[in-house]
Amino acid sequence: MKRTLLAAVLFMGTMTAHADEGMWMLPDLKQQNAVAMQELGLLIPIDQIYTPDSVSLKDAVVHFGGGCTGEVISSQGLVLTNHHCGYASIQQHSSIEHDYLTDGFWAATQDEELPCKGLRVTFIDKILDVTPFVEKQLKEDPDPQGTNYLSPKYLQTVAARFATQEGIVLAPGESLELKAFYGGNKYYLFLKVTYSDIRMVGAPPSSIGKFGADTDNWMWPRHTGDFSLFRIYAAPDGSPAPYSVTNRPLHVKKHLQISLDGYREGDFVFTMGFPGRNWRYMIADEVEERMQTTNFMRHHVREARQRVLMQEMMKNDAVRIHYASKYASSANYWKNAIGMNEGLIRLNVLDTKHSQQEALLQHGRELGDTTYATAFRTIQQVVKHRKPALYHQQAIQEALVTALDFMKIPNTTALVTALKSKDKQAIAKETDKLRQEAERYFTSVPYPEVERKVGKEMLRTYAKYIPQEQRIGIFKVIDKRFKGDSDKFIDACFDNSIFGSQENFEKFIRKPSLYKIGSDWMVLFKYSITDGLLQTAIAMHSANRDYDAAHKAWVRGMMDMRLSEGKPIYPDANSTLRLTYGKIASYSPADGIVNEYYTTLKGVMEKEDSTNHEFIVPDRLKQLYRTRDYGRYALPDGEMPVCFIVDTDNTGGNSGSPVFNAKGELIGTAFDRNYEGLTGDIAFRPTSQRAAVVDIRYTLFIIEKYAGATRLIEEMDIR
Repeated sequence: MKRTLLAAVLFMGTMTAHADEGMWMLPDLKQQNAVAMQELGLLIPIDQIYTPDSVSLKDAVVHFGGGCTGEVISSQGLVLTNHHCGYASIQQHSSIEHDYLTDGFWAATQDEELPCKGLRVTFIDKILDVTPFVEKQLKEDPDPQGTNYLSPKYLQTVAARFATQEGIVLAPGESLELKAFYGGNKYYLFLKVTYSDIRMVGAPPSSIGKFGADTDNWMWPRHTGDFSLFRIYAAPDGSPAPYSVTNRPLHVKKHLQISLDGYREGDFVFTMGFPGRNWRYMIADEVEERMQTTNFMRHHVREARQRVLMQEMMKNDAVRIHYASKYASSANYWKNAIGMNEGLIRLNVLDTKHSQQEALLQHGRELGDTTYATAFRTIQQVVKHRKPALYHQQAIQEALVTALDFMKIPNTTALVTALKSKDKQAIAKETDKLRQEAERYFTSVPYPEVERKVGKEMLRTYAKYIPQEQRIGIFKVIDKRFKGDSDKFIDACFDNSIFGSQENFEKFIRKPSLYKIGSDWMVLFKYSITDGLLQTAIAMHSANRDYDAAHKAWVRGMMDMRLSEGKPIYPDANSTLRLTYGKIASYSPADGIVNEYYTTLKGVMEKEDSTNHEFIVPDRLKQLYRTRDYGRYALPDGEMPVCFIVDTDNTGGNSGSPVFNAKGELIGTAFDRNYEGLTGDIAFRPTSQRAAVVDIRYTLFIIEKYAGATRLIEEMDIR
């Protein structure tokens, strides 16, 4: 069956399909998608988009920071991505004196471009289908019935073996990543080149780049200039190198051409990017599990934390700047979880899943093959078994790991070992090391009173959803020593613990003791959280192992059935480079309502609310609007375009993805989806799912007319 399945993929070039749905692998485009894309309007050969043997558009698309996408828009390594993708770097450089989040930032020269600590940009140099090699390795594995077929650690070992066999020698900055697709039915190897000297070039103020903030997030119509600019620097010979004053802008092998021609409804578009995760092969039981565990906890726990953070951020600008990126990241998938659950119910996605799974079960019956039915029953049983542990795990993760910055306290294990040994030299060494780690920790948590308030709210929230007898071990201490008052426990952490304050730490480090570490509230709290995660993982371990094998068989069945029906196939997203395509398209979210396919600056002015920080409009932008000073970026009717929507299949990680017209020219940067389309991670609906895009003309207008950064315009290839 497996050989038949893989052979069938090669025959897909003869098929045509309405292919708006699908996050397509680039090596499969010529066989699977070329005909459909050309029928929908593509005007360039597929080889100009991707070819394994020469430069193509693929070489101008980068993985930005590990969680977003970016595109190279000049020969000098200038990268365009979203404002929210660059937000952490903008915040990193912001202070009360230089509040780039509020005021924006524009480097007047390359010498003024700011290095971004920890930021990386990755190119995908080659993509290789290595399925036969991996399957051979798995057959020779000492545990052929194990789960190595999905293990990143094991697959990395296999990648190294493949490199040795093929004589692949990695240069500085290069790495190999081998990933499983279709639940472990296929494998691709990626040769990546990563640059670590990335500098901030320009960003509009948040009143443009984040206009509408939480209110408009995941909504349409949108009116945000969600973009920022960075530059890749390299050693003088062009190789990746850490930051150095001797580094130079990277002379890239491919950059994008920019079109000012605009678009009309129905125009063909395509995009490339690094979509994070979706789950299109779930059965109905898994959808319900997702709704009641992950989405439920994201909704209620994050909502409680964000309420506390926003209150504190509104009181103090320094607090606002420090927590801005954390708050935005939290709020993004808080609203996503709410919208996804609402949409799954509203659009009857469970009924859709029931129909899909019944179709595959019937397909198996017709073939006389019980594999799919067995896999289906196993998945149902696994979901039922693991649900309580998964629910608890998500509560711990959301309330006690993600939410509590003060739980990132340094590890004291090495010092404990040294103290037990009574080796003075070892004690001195570990004491110095802990002092350095503590200094970094206290720098990362500069507002302990905010952390104290968040901690109290999170313990109350965790206890609200987890019954007393199931809670992590620290609650026995809270019940016994603090009479069940978790607020008093948090106060004790900050008042008395080693890491509760710098004063406490200095007092401890002058005379460290095993007793003090062993009875420290923060240390015990962190151990308890770690143990809670371990216990929930143990409770799900065997079930998840059974799930992986059953899921692999189930996905193989879905692939076989779709191919037998003449339908193209694609794997779930897993942060690897993909292409999606479709068209510019308005949509109707409800009876009597039509959402047009583009917005203009007029809408920004209509949304202005000087009393709401989410809808402040800068005076400079209002002046440009009043004078209609749009230059060459205006529409034929004189209006200034801002955003548009497309029906391509996007998800998280596509933020910052380039949107191309039929000629392969850049016309916009994807940044969001619509509320009605949040079910798309589980079930794609082309009638209602849309990706929101910043019009490239608005981006250029802000750079040139608003910021006056004409030097950047001059280095771009604008058609």
